[in-house]
Amino acid sequence: MIAPGSTIGILGGGQLGRMTGQAARSLGYGFVVFEPEERCPAGHVAGLEINAKYSDETALDLLAQSSDVVTYEFENVPVGATHALKEKVTLHPRPEILHICQNREREKNFLQDSGLPCAPFAIVDSLEDLEAALEKIGTPAVLKTAAFGYDGKGQLKIGTDKPDTAAIWKEFGGHRAVLEGWMDFSMEISVLVAANEQGEVATFPVAENIHTNHILGYSIVPARISDEMRNQAEELAKEIARKLGLVGLLGVELFVLRDGTLAVNELAPRPHNSGHYTIDACVTSQFEQFVRAVCGLPLGSTELLSPVTMVNILGDAWTGRQPDFASLLKNPKAKLHLYGKAQARPGRKMGHFCVLGESAEESYQTAQSLKKSL
Repeated sequence: MIAPGSTIGILGGGQLGRMTGQAARSLGYGFVVFEPEERCPAGHVAGLEINAKYSDETALDLLAQSSDVVTYEFENVPVGATHALKEKVTLHPRPEILHICQNREREKNFLQDSGLPCAPFAIVDSLEDLEAALEKIGTPAVLKTAAFGYDGKGQLKIGTDKPDTAAIWKEFGGHRAVLEGWMDFSMEISVLVAANEQGEVATFPVAENIHTNHILGYSIVPARISDEMRNQAEELAKEIARKLGLVGLLGVELFVLRDGTLAVNELAPRPHNSGHYTIDACVTSQFEQFVRAVCGLPLGSTELLSPVTMVNILGDAWTGRQPDFASLLKNPKAKLHLYGKAQARPGRKMGHFCVLGESAEESYQTAQSLKKSL
């Protein structure tokens, strides 16, 4: 166990690192952040902010010397940096998990090899590969970059009409990719699962996720699904955590297919946007649970205290004016969280708010109204 009073180092300085640092502080831990960009959101709450490239060996040494355990808050950290740190300091989740989850090709192969449900797929590295993959999988389908994709970036839907494969491959930029068969789903959901070195595993309540332009807009909890489907999703998340050998936190994104089955969409070995509701609506937040897991503390209760809807606040809300946060805060069941980012840009996640309610439907209706008021 890495006891309170120790220091947690984190690779990545975005809002997930910031909220992890705030949770770490509440438990009595010190907090160090390693981020290439200066004055990052996580740096606002860190005792030390290290600004350097992830390949900077001197800076990595400083992080290791300043920390008792190191983790990461997003997948696009070079896996070489985590391997280097693992030789000098305790690091969770293990680099092999990062290596799998930061690349769609490796992630899909892991799911397939583990017998876990996912979309049919094929690896594409040329125009000829694309034509063969479309012949095998059919249309509609989605072409996705193998690496460095998030919030819908690096994705191209291929419709049911006879596709112009040469034009598609040129538009896509010729990058190594994964072609996935289109999933006929009724809903997108997600489950957060935590595991520590002592073998404890715990899941948070299932979130129902609604996206706009591939960016998460709302997470509704509890998800409006059957108890049987909820249990299946939680057990699937636990199975994935066990097969990965997880120590830390894992976000599991799932499709609820129209035939009543589940398919895994993506994995994220860190706190997850759809888990922000836990700050205001659960006994233990996902960020506190993350700290507990990587430090070997007993996992906290994931009990849901109230139905809730989480709403992302994007930079679009700043277009031409300051958002009307006063109107939002007048609602006694609304809780605002801003990330301290200096510049608002369309599509950039600037904060979120949660709305508690008597039911998931009530909280969602109120959340929609409050979002419009911004």
